Amino acid sequence: MASVSISTLSSVNHASAATPWVSDRGDGTYRNPVLYADYSDPDAIRVGDDYWLTASSFCHAPGLPILHSRDLVNWTLVNHALPALVPVDHFAQPRHGQGVWAPALRFQAGRFWIFYPDPDFGIYVITATDPRGAWSAPVLVKSGKGLIDPCPLWDDDGQVYLVHGWAKSRAGICNLLTLHQLSADATRVIDAGKIIIDANQLPGWRTLEGPKFYKREGYYYLFAPAGGVAEGYQAVFRARDISGPYESRIVLDQGSTPVNGPHQGAWVDTPAGEHWFFHFQEVPAFGRIVHLQPMRWRDDGWPVMGRDEDDDGKGEPVLAHAKPALPIQSLAVPATSDNFAAPQLGLQWQWQANPQPSWSSHTARLGALRLGCVPAPSGDSHWLTPQLLLQKFSAPAFTATVALEFHSANDGDAAGLMVFGHDYAWLGFTQLDGRVVLALRTCVGAHQGGRESLAAAADVVLGSRARMQLRVSVGAGAACEFAFSVDGKRFTSLGALFQAKSSYWVGAKVGIFATAVPGDASAGWADFEKFTVEL
Repeated sequence: MASVSISTLSSVNHASAATPWVSDRGDGTYRNPVLYADYSDPDAIRVGDDYWLTASSFCHAPGLPILHSRDLVNWTLVNHALPALVPVDHFAQPRHGQGVWAPALRFQAGRFWIFYPDPDFGIYVITATDPRGAWSAPVLVKSGKGLIDPCPLWDDDGQVYLVHGWAKSRAGICNLLTLHQLSADATRVIDAGKIIIDANQLPGWRTLEGPKFYKREGYYYLFAPAGGVAEGYQAVFRARDISGPYESRIVLDQGSTPVNGPHQGAWVDTPAGEHWFFHFQEVPAFGRIVHLQPMRWRDDGWPVMGRDEDDDGKGEPVLAHAKPALPIQSLAVPATSDNFAAPQLGLQWQWQANPQPSWSSHTARLGALRLGCVPAPSGDSHWLTPQLLLQKFSAPAFTATVALEFHSANDGDAAGLMVFGHDYAWLGFTQLDGRVVLALRTCVGAHQGGRESLAAAADVVLGSRARMQLRVSVGAGAACEFAFSVDGKRFTSLGALFQAKSSYWVGAKVGIFATAVPGDASAGWADFEKFTVEL
């Protein structure tokens, strides 16, 4: 641990605010990824002139993000379909790696449908007539452990089917896809199910998962990735009969590009007859970022994605491409900055578990978000602290700054700016022996029982009403530098770089928090103003 004074530290100054990552290049082309953020396992559909996308959200609440676009490149986060995870009591505390895994989004009979899996409870369905509005409460379609990655298909004869994969960590089996018939209202399975693809019988294949079900020109198609998240590829299976037998082809892999493991996503079309495919790429610390690939149907009835220069039916990702032939849309990205002026949290924010009303207030002070110093479950680590308010990393490099006014009541009260993952760090205020100090604290291996420790402290005089601006600059490879400012202009670095790390199935997150010591009903609080994310 280092203790340093303001006068001995270098200053860090940053340019004016700018959006960290924009895919649209403004010249009729786009660059990949179209979403440089952890929208894992994306699924997307077109309804008229509108495109809608959802993604995995795991244990974070609210869950199941809903994004909207008119041109497939510029996206806005407009809702979350799942305000709280079920069972509600189970997700009252962080359940890292659990919760909402890969969902499927569909539009049928005037309603939007999301089928999502919880690998510990089963497959759920929710619906809405307006994706921006309220969604129905989850209905358990099939209970059981290890059921993942569901996708429905409404067939031409009115029958409804569901395909899903298996998680070996829960079920003891994987590399299989199972088909069920559903009830007419698509709320429950009505048969025992049948394995229609056993990739264990395909030499060299492993971890077949994430199926998306389509029907085209008399063929049933399953778009399904295999080979693992980091090194895998996108495959397609097809059959004339829904039960098979299915033939397979690999249609997209990394090839000569830097885009590793391109797989698991969604096929969409345009009114002009173009075809496109979304997939993710896992980037350490930044999570599973979303790419858009041009797609075409070959004369032999197989799709090919990306660039296929040798015309062998297997493409590789494009890094940039002409935009889809769709109406021009204004530049748009999911929100990151927040001035906390709205009467509710911005959609970019998620808690680590189902939230409680006592955690935050938008009315206690206008223009600020007040977080109460709620007792943490542990004094050694924030790994299981539910009231961390975090958002996704949003670019390969960015800076997040927030103004914080801290009102402590008891020793152990703390509040600050945090980067969270398997390892985490935070810069902020804490009260020790009746004195408020500014400190940088880190925890290595939080998921394995690692304990938090003091990395650096600033020699500044702080009263019971402490106020500063806190900043973290995330650079190449997710190296993070924390800094503070007393005037909002000149920032002072506080020690060595911190290396951000992913968590279970998700990228690192950045955000704010306020806590008290375990069991202490503190009256302390922190007011956060103007959280800004910029280059």
